[in-house]
Amino acid sequence: MARKDVKLEHLGRTWLFSTCSKKELGLIGRASDEVAVDSGRLLCEEGKPGLEFFLILEGRAAVSRAGRKVTTLRPGQYFGELSLLSRKPRNATVTSETPMELLVLDQRQFDGLMDQVPTLAHKLLMAMAERLREADSKTLALN
Repeated sequence: MARKDVKLEHLGRTWLFSTCSKKELGLIGRASDEVAVDSGRLLCEEGKPGLEFFLILEGRAAVSRAGRKVTTLRPGQYFGELSLLSRKPRNATVTSETPMELLVLDQRQFDGLMDQVPTLAHKLLMAMAERLREADSKTLALN
């Protein structure tokens, strides 16, 4: 599978972009930057403002909260999607465990996409509504 196809497939699997067409995924892919990082690089820091979405194409990253590792992220996984929507501080620290290839979409690029493709906002709202429904179902199941 070509690198471009892998990027678009991974983007389409993220909850944020899951309702987007192939054409829209292509626009998102073109608006994003491919970035290579070394092992041990701090990618985002808990409590600090976040303005980027990261999709892992290659490599692994450690996620920690309050200084304790909570999980490892691998290719196809992502983080920072909520920062594109809320511009609130990060809720975790993410550090590369290996050399990594990332697809990075920053706030400016995201805002440009929203202006360029007005239907994208509606699709993102649909994806958010589905995510809220899932979270609500999980909460009800716990009670």
